[in-house]
Amino acid sequence: MNHADRAEQLFTQGYNCAQAVFGAFQEDVNLPIDVMMKLSSSFGGGMGRLREVCGACSGMFMAAGLLYGYAGPEEGAVKSAHYALIRELAAQFEAVHGSIVCREILGKRAEIGGTPEKRTKEYYAVRPCVRCVRSAAEILERYLSDHPISE
Repeated sequence: MNHADRAEQLFTQGYNCAQAVFGAFQEDVNLPIDVMMKLSSSFGGGMGRLREVCGACSGMFMAAGLLYGYAGPEEGAVKSAHYALIRELAAQFEAVHGSIVCREILGKRAEIGGTPEKRTKEYYAVRPCVRCVRSAAEILERYLSDHPISE
């Protein structure tokens, strides 16, 4: 199963958008899935339903950090290169969805706060979230394919 299919599967099982994308890369980052789901749980709904940065992007960025990030108090070229990667991934997502901001992607459906909606057939029919989850996973999967991690 590719990353996009896995991300969609996780999302349609009820995980939030950030969890779905981040979790799709579990085998690549080699962390326990429960740790990954807890770590990314706060980023759904554009960070706790604040409707800020799309959770699918946040999940993609978290996975990219584990795969390509740095671990120390880096300065200069290392930090700049990683931030450039994150901007590149964001630009690719924005090219597909018109924004990386949840409320802009959702438009009129962008209710801030409140209880998350039940995942029904109608929910999936009108919301772009599955497409966002899939494309975020596809973008990072392409990058990973073009830039393999050296063991």
